[in-house]
Amino acid sequence: MKLLLFCLGLLFLFTACREDENPELLLLEASVGNLEIPLDGTVLEQVPLDRTISLRFSENLDPATVAGSIRLSAEGQALQINTNLASGQTIAVQALGGLQSGQIHQLEILSSLKSTRGTGYVGKTLSFSTQSGALTVESVTFSGGETLPNGRIQNVNLAFEAQLNFNFPLDPNNLQSAVKLTGPDSPVLTFELLENQKTLRIRSSTPLLDLSKFRLQLTEALSGANGEKFSGWEQEFYTAVDPDPKFPVLSDEALLTKVQEYTFRYFWDFAHPASGMARERITSGNTVTAGGSGFGLMALIVGVDRGFITRAQAIARWTQIIGFLETADRFHGAWPHWINGETGKTIPFSAKDNGGDLVETALLVQGLLTVQAYLDPSVGAEKSLIDKITTLWQEVEWDWYTKNDSGVLYWHWSPDFGWEMNLPISGYNESLIVYVLAASSPTHPIAKSTYDQGWAKNGGIKNGKSFYGKTLPLGVDYGGPLFFSHYSFLGLDPRKLRDQYADYWEQNVQHSLINQAHAVANPKSFVGYSEANWGFTASDNQQGYSAHSPSNDLGVITPTAALSSFPYTPVESLSALRFFYYSLGDRIWGEYGFHDAYNLTDSWYADSYLAIDQGPIILMIENHRSALLWELFMKNTEVKAGLDRLGFSYQ
Repeated sequence: MKLLLFCLGLLFLFTACREDENPELLLLEASVGNLEIPLDGTVLEQVPLDRTISLRFSENLDPATVAGSIRLSAEGQALQINTNLASGQTIAVQALGGLQSGQIHQLEILSSLKSTRGTGYVGKTLSFSTQSGALTVESVTFSGGETLPNGRIQNVNLAFEAQLNFNFPLDPNNLQSAVKLTGPDSPVLTFELLENQKTLRIRSSTPLLDLSKFRLQLTEALSGANGEKFSGWEQEFYTAVDPDPKFPVLSDEALLTKVQEYTFRYFWDFAHPASGMARERITSGNTVTAGGSGFGLMALIVGVDRGFITRAQAIARWTQIIGFLETADRFHGAWPHWINGETGKTIPFSAKDNGGDLVETALLVQGLLTVQAYLDPSVGAEKSLIDKITTLWQEVEWDWYTKNDSGVLYWHWSPDFGWEMNLPISGYNESLIVYVLAASSPTHPIAKSTYDQGWAKNGGIKNGKSFYGKTLPLGVDYGGPLFFSHYSFLGLDPRKLRDQYADYWEQNVQHSLINQAHAVANPKSFVGYSEANWGFTASDNQQGYSAHSPSNDLGVITPTAALSSFPYTPVESLSALRFFYYSLGDRIWGEYGFHDAYNLTDSWYADSYLAIDQGPIILMIENHRSALLWELFMKNTEVKAGLDRLGFSYQ
């Protein structure tokens, strides 16, 4: 019995000694990522910002004591953390939002931490310093800005304000030198730091120039409050439209008259002094254009009717032009595209295009016949012009240009190169007037079969598909450039014009609406396109010249496109006119009205004027206002006979 009691006493003493060997919970290891934190209080340096802290203890921990026993601070500022008992003995500590850049961090382990068997921890503070991180822009907003699908930012408020959010607080001392705003003007900027200095608000001291491209740039001089380096950043943006009109506001009727009057000056003031013909463009010198001069002949009618010139002045100019046309080069009755305005000799349009141009001739004859209908046969001087026009009209050998009855009219013939240009006039495009006049000729008419086979391609000109919700009767998808709906219809009245292939009023209305709808849809994300800023047709552009259309959209808006569609889309065209005149102002308005084209995306504005773009503006606005030119041209009995021959109805 004594032996048993002795053994039990030894066992109790042994157990008590084992418990006294580990009287408290021990921290065995601390690390940040793969870097070990010294347990003796030495500061671990250059810790990356995205690392997790790991703490391993000598015993399994009581989960209920973990979260409240760990604290993390940086330079005395408490950080939000997430603690997770990764295993029974290991705690993972994650700083929400990452560790602070370039700062000394203190990790406190409190004595409230306990093991599962109740052993307490004495408490300890560990220290480490972090690397200086990279300062980056996390987000940016421009007041009023709209981001297009391709990333372009437009419609930024003229009272400029941008707000940029960063991943670290900013050093306020170098903002002035680091932030740059460049563009057509460079106003003084003001700065404000918000949200613990992580948000920078930038404002301009004065409004920015409207409808312009700017670049906001932050250079490498910018840095974080704790030395974080910045590699630079920049963003282009475009400002909104200035709501204040650039010119005094006129009534809509007065504005239409002003546009017609200024556009008229191109054909009156800038006409070639020797011939009276229209120069091709503002820089053309002696080069005059047959088709553009046809537009100019008709523009003189508007000039008289609107009081820009007298009837006597118009008669004198028509006499000058018609006298020139009688002696100028012709090829089987057809004039060339370009003519020397002094000599009447052909100026080649291209290497082999030095002969007759039937399309240009048709545009010229359309003008001549309209003038003829305007003239008074009871007045001697005017009767003489009527007779001269009759002779010129009858001398055009339209049938010659079928190239031996091939079934289609051809655009060109040259005495040097014959038919080598080899360009058939097939629809649907701007050349319907060619076939109408060819069928109307009292001396050299074509057969209806040439119209059906050559122009209409036996119905091949039909389309019938819908674009932007609008059905297009004829032509290429989306309608092509808008001059297709203008050139042939300066005199030819489309209001009731129909044949077996289409209703031509519907064709031109739908074509114009599709053209505007494309600007609204803006599938290529060009800057400034809208219900008011639209119009795609052939014109100059920043790289040269192109037939712009929804299918060939280069970011170029051409005023003649929308303005010459006034009869078809009066509301939409008036909206465009107001935008061109009041919003763009003298960027595109000059001595002869609206310049040829512009591109807001490239901040490009033409300084050119072209006869074939100026003419339809004045003429189609007049047809919208009074139908004057339509009514004159449609008086011609030979034209009516030609339309009948081709199967048109027009009344």
